[in-house]
Amino acid sequence: MPKLLKPINEQVIVITGASSGIGLCTAETAARQGAKLVLSCRSEEIMGRLVEGMNTNGVVAIHVTADVADRDQVQAIADAAIAQFGRIDTWINNAGVSIFGRLDQVTEADSRRLFDTNFWGLVNGSLVALPHLKKRGGALINIGSEVSEAVIPLQSMYCASKHAVKGFTDGLRIEIEELDKAPVSITLVQPTATDTPFPENARNYMAHEPQLPTPQSDPQDVADAILQAAVTPTHHVKIGMAKLNTAMANLVPVLADKMAAEQAKRQQLNESPLHPEGTLNRPGHRGRVYGINHPSNA
Repeated sequence: MPKLLKPINEQVIVITGASSGIGLCTAETAARQGAKLVLSCRSEEIMGRLVEGMNTNGVVAIHVTADVADRDQVQAIADAAIAQFGRIDTWINNAGVSIFGRLDQVTEADSRRLFDTNFWGLVNGSLVALPHLKKRGGALINIGSEVSEAVIPLQSMYCASKHAVKGFTDGLRIEIEELDKAPVSITLVQPTATDTPFPENARNYMAHEPQLPTPQSDPQDVADAILQAAVTPTHHVKIGMAKLNTAMANLVPVLADKMAAEQAKRQQLNESPLHPEGTLNRPGHRGRVYGINHPSNA
């Protein structure tokens, strides 16, 4: 069955993790293109302020405070979308967080919490969204990473969660698109390191403030790729250095391991940790697309 994807200005789009970074950039870009939005994160304050600003500027948007690790709270996002707009055209599972630290240092509780958000949150969103998308056609877009295939030290549990995201998304695509022949496009988006508040939001076990290695992609490039997948059926898309890094990991894994090891020191600033707890176990309050050192934050 053909996949029925509408232009962005005719869509109702759900985005989780919409309060900062890639999620916020995607929301703002979709708003400029005329989409109706259902935005979700754990922070009532930050999401309410962002949506109020959008509505003041003529955007039609609502927000739902939710922790994606809880299936009932994710169901509430879908229920709000249907109550307000009567349908869902694209669902973007973007919510996620990382941990910087050696695997033998990170507690089991923190590792499980990361998987509850990054993997089970995405599973919850996918399975809640699919009954609605199957009815009229639509797009399910899951945010993976270049480390869905490659690996970087000091974020190994994050890498594991994104490997799981890829396995789930690929298996789901086959079941829904190939076996069911449902009119749903299922896309895995795999960005490289991106200039967002990602390291600021991460749980940090290191003795230094974390950072992402360069070069970094602009979150606008990721948002554009996500919204392109919302209108054009897309299997997967790799952004920036993800193309090279995943190719290295798949074709020359021994060399890729040695190159990845060099990234350990490039993930640490020469300063003490600022907020080591991050947003793993509590809502974030950044409300910013870009990382702290971006000129837009001056």
